[in-house]
Amino acid sequence: MKPEVKTYPVETGGRTITFETGKLAHQAGGAVTIRQGDSVVFASATMGGVREHLDFFPLSVDYEERMYAGGKIPGSFFRREGRPSTEAILTARLTDRPLRPLFPKGMRNEVQVIMFSLSADTENPLDVLAINAASAAVMISDIPWNGPVGAVRVGLVNREFVVNPTFSEMEISSLDLRLAGTRDAILMVECGAREVPEETMAAALDFGHKSIQPIIDAQLKMQAEVGKAKREAQFFPETPELDQQVFDLVSGSMNELLDKPLSKNEFYEGMDALAADVVAKLATPAEGEDATLFPAAGAVKSSFGKAEQAIVRERILAQGKRPDGRAPADIRPIWCEVDLSPRAHGSGLFTRGETQVLTMATLGTIGEAQELDNLTPTDTKRYMHHYNFPPYSTGEVKPLRGQSRREIGHGALAERALEPVIPEEKDFPYALRLVSEVLASNGSSSMASVCGSTLALMDAGVPIKAPVAGVAMGLITDETGSRYKILTDIKGTEDHLGDMDFKVAGTEAGITALQMDIKISGLSANMMKEALGQAREARLFILGKMLEALAAPRAEMKPHAPRIITVKIPVDKIGALIGPGGKNIRALQEETNTKIDVQEDGTIYIASTDGIGGNLARERVEALGETAEIGRIYTGKVVRIADFGAFVEILPGMDGLVHISQLDSERVNKVEDIVNMGDEITVMVIDIDPTGKIRLSRQAVLEGWTAEEAREKDGKRGGPRPGGSGGGRPGGGDRDRGRSGGNDRNRGGGGRR
Repeated sequence: MKPEVKTYPVETGGRTITFETGKLAHQAGGAVTIRQGDSVVFASATMGGVREHLDFFPLSVDYEERMYAGGKIPGSFFRREGRPSTEAILTARLTDRPLRPLFPKGMRNEVQVIMFSLSADTENPLDVLAINAASAAVMISDIPWNGPVGAVRVGLVNREFVVNPTFSEMEISSLDLRLAGTRDAILMVECGAREVPEETMAAALDFGHKSIQPIIDAQLKMQAEVGKAKREAQFFPETPELDQQVFDLVSGSMNELLDKPLSKNEFYEGMDALAADVVAKLATPAEGEDATLFPAAGAVKSSFGKAEQAIVRERILAQGKRPDGRAPADIRPIWCEVDLSPRAHGSGLFTRGETQVLTMATLGTIGEAQELDNLTPTDTKRYMHHYNFPPYSTGEVKPLRGQSRREIGHGALAERALEPVIPEEKDFPYALRLVSEVLASNGSSSMASVCGSTLALMDAGVPIKAPVAGVAMGLITDETGSRYKILTDIKGTEDHLGDMDFKVAGTEAGITALQMDIKISGLSANMMKEALGQAREARLFILGKMLEALAAPRAEMKPHAPRIITVKIPVDKIGALIGPGGKNIRALQEETNTKIDVQEDGTIYIASTDGIGGNLARERVEALGETAEIGRIYTGKVVRIADFGAFVEILPGMDGLVHISQLDSERVNKVEDIVNMGDEITVMVIDIDPTGKIRLSRQAVLEGWTAEEAREKDGKRGGPRPGGSGGGRPGGGDRDRGRSGGNDRNRGGGGRR
């Protein structure tokens, strides 16, 4: 029997999204589809049992981009989806972040959320739909959860906020804000912007939070009507007595340790020593004592972690003292350098405290832009940012197994922060690749990569619109939420022990990127405004330090960076430039030591580190746009020899006939007495017939004749008319037409071969 299908339409900001459940995936804990326009996402949520020996909540969130959703066959060798694309990984991370904080604290059961695209109309983005679908799937499932969350995208079009704008609207929007939250607070922010002021950003966040309320209402209605009863989950055991015992034991010595400004290693070594001492005192029985009467070492370590968190947080809230001795708004010492690599096109080193990032910039041709195989309307990307986080950056040893989700996410964030200041292709026709190598990390390496990338771009001579800096903000709250401190430039410890990691990047004029992750149930509007204001002060300070190293983009690129020359040719000449199977363009690139990119509109980009080669290639390409002119003198190459004359290429793909009678001032018995294949000779165009055949004369150049004089003297000698009669020899006309394939093959095409 066909199951009952329930639909729940929601209108927010004048746009409708529709939840549907009951039709698909009945054995999943919860399954939902969501639709806007013709874009549809499926989401399922299922809870499993408990895996022993795990000391964390095992939640996994995966999004799979199915190419059939857009009517596409994947472009891989196997013609099927392989490893998740960058866009799919970013969507999975975007969904995970607002869901995770709302699961019950201490939950141990394995939970898996799987989403994939069912339909993509290339007008309505799928990422925000995925968050709402996942939330709804968990809500109607048997999984304990303190949701729901609603998510929207907010654009700024013609100074008006727009909810869930289409791809078309996003092209003219100065804001791309993705926001998720609960009824009362914001949980997650991911944003790219074109130098949007802080007050506008705060208004957009408030607008977005109001816009998610109907989505939350719909999910609560779904749960009431079709939701399953929540199952009992297993939790890590509570040990309040042991927690208090450990706290009392370590409080004095830990405060003593924290009274000294600590480096990362000093902090961790000191805490490790205290933890080992507590384990020795509480979890290590003496010889002959019953081990069952003592708490497990793991339980003692867990209680120590709680004590560490409580003491560090209280010191910040009550005294404004951070583990390294800074006040809440203080920034760690900063120093910067540029031009570290002799051969990289640009390089920038940014060091803030114990975090250090080296970014290298590479300039390439437009043809080296990344080709995208996804479900969005964008098929290429000329600006790319990659982020590497090796284990030595944190003093660890781990196997290298490709880029993690975190590395992909941080690279995308830095790319988003800098994209608004990258010059337009028409003004700067280059592909750009930036690679940020994290050399040392103790908090905010993603924002350090933004700063290092700005320096690398300026060092490369890229005319960016404005320098960009970034900073990570933190938050410490008490259990009631009545006390809080916003922290500037957080370290790894403060990220781990605190409630928020709020990254803000931008120029002096405004914000270009935001990313927020929180561990509490939400962030109030006032907290958000305060964090944005404090972040602006920090950003301007950091920008000042960066500009001490390099005040502006270099006026000249490095000598070994490619110079790109732009040439425009008629579209119908593109084929002649490329040649059969790319033969002509390959030969030109090899001859001139250049890279040449051809655009569909006839724009040609010539990249060369050698000015001579670049100029030669430009001359050859520009010549394609020329047409032969009667009376003009050309230097060309002999491309074919016949008994009645020589064919000379005077322009790329265009040749004409120098009759034997016009080869020299004296009578010529044999063409090879004057020229051979491949010789360069100077000739004049003396006639072009209606079919496009070109008559050339070397004698006219030697004698200083005009084209009219050359034709007149040739006629008096009985020379052939354009098209040739073989110098008056019987049957010469037919022989000429039969052998001048370079002309006859292209009759009506201007003589182009």
